[in-house]
Amino acid sequence: MGNLLKVLTCTELDQGPNFFLDFENAQPTDCERDVWNQVNAVLRESESILSGLQAYKGAGQEIRDAIQNPNDMFLQERAWNSVCPLVIRLKKFYVFSLKLEEALQSLLHSLTCPPYTPTQHLEREQALAKQFAEILHFTLRFDELKMRIPAIQNDFSYYRRTISRNRLNNMNATPMLKTLSTATTNFVTVNKTLPLENTTDCLSTMASVCKVMLETPEYTSRFNSEDTLLFCMRVMVGVIILYDHVHPNGAFNKSSKIDMKGCIKVLKDQPADNVEGLLNALKFTTKHLNDESTPKNIRTMLQ
Repeated sequence: MGNLLKVLTCTELDQGPNFFLDFENAQPTDCERDVWNQVNAVLRESESILSGLQAYKGAGQEIRDAIQNPNDMFLQERAWNSVCPLVIRLKKFYVFSLKLEEALQSLLHSLTCPPYTPTQHLEREQALAKQFAEILHFTLRFDELKMRIPAIQNDFSYYRRTISRNRLNNMNATPMLKTLSTATTNFVTVNKTLPLENTTDCLSTMASVCKVMLETPEYTSRFNSEDTLLFCMRVMVGVIILYDHVHPNGAFNKSSKIDMKGCIKVLKDQPADNVEGLLNALKFTTKHLNDESTPKNIRTMLQ
């Protein structure tokens, strides 16, 4: 039946694209192979990056001892020696975010270039759409996990305070999704000959596809793994955030091609523990939520 199945029924969904995007099994065709290989090389690193983040313990005790005993050189040296390897690990996270940025831009180019529409691209290049989804899934997992590890910011702050000249000043410690939002914004800025709608329609189509899949039992029953449900939610939230950063009016405006009320409802229908981080991402990582043009009922849903 193919990896991307068009639904011909479900009249209540006529306003948006009706697809089942096979996030579990899509495989690259020959025309996708070059970009797929490039992106796959980056994605192969993602699990080790997450493992490194999960194993992050921090140097909180050493830092506290050093701060409380500023004249004890042994404690100062111990804190410094504890923090430096951790900063190297943070640098690794930052370098990986740059690789993700490059991979995302390659995928955006492939999924938005003429003469095909975003929907046609998704139909023709399912494996690239899956990789795009995997990048967003990883990014939101990384950011959710990072928010639970305050030691990261504390360690890096101590490092910056300790050295007189910070050679890692370009290492942004903000969440990785900001990198992808910036990359998407740069993509549409650099590719001036590419209509903005090509990119925003690609993102809104992905959001609509995910929403339809999540709210349609016929689709969710096709998932082989329960994890695919959360994967789909993360992808939906990720493309909404990118759309909100790229589109001049954002994702929450009444003219938006994304059904924000429907997307938020889909999230709120899930167990609270599964979606708290995603709802927070919509609240705190988007650009236009607090615009006057955002309907009050949308703001209320996210309170």
